[in-house]
Amino acid sequence: MSEHVVRERVVRDDGVDTRDDTVVADNHPQNVLTRVIWFVAGIIIFLLAFRFVLSLLGANTTNTFANFIYNLSHPFVSPFFGLFKYNNIDYGVSRFEIYTLVAIAVYAVIAWGLAALVNIGRR
Repeated sequence: MSEHVVRERVVRDDGVDTRDDTVVADNHPQNVLTRVIWFVAGIIIFLLAFRFVLSLLGANTTNTFANFIYNLSHPFVSPFFGLFKYNNIDYGVSRFEIYTLVAIAVYAVIAWGLAALVNIGRR
C-alpha cells in the first residue's frame, strides 16, 4: 500500500503558524470500492446516454450496431417503462425517451449513495 504525507500550512487568526501532517492511503479498500462503484455506474450511464442519443437522432433499430446498443441497455431501462403515461415523445423517426433520462438520473443517484455509504466512516 502506498502512502504519502500531506503537509498543510495553516496560519491561525492570531498569526501562529501550525502544520498538519496527515497520512493519506491511496489504495485504501474504500477508495478502490468507490472507484469500482463509479466505474460501473459510468459504464451504465454512458450506455444509457448513447441509447438516448441514438433514439433522439432516429437511429434505425434494424441496424446491427443500434440494435446491439438497444439490447444491451434494455435491462437497465426496462424498470422505468410505463413510469409515465407517455413513455416517449415521437418526432417523426426520432424519439425523446423520457424513461431513459429518468434511468440515467436514478443510476447516478444510486452510485452516489453507494459511494457515500462506503465512505461514511472516513474523515
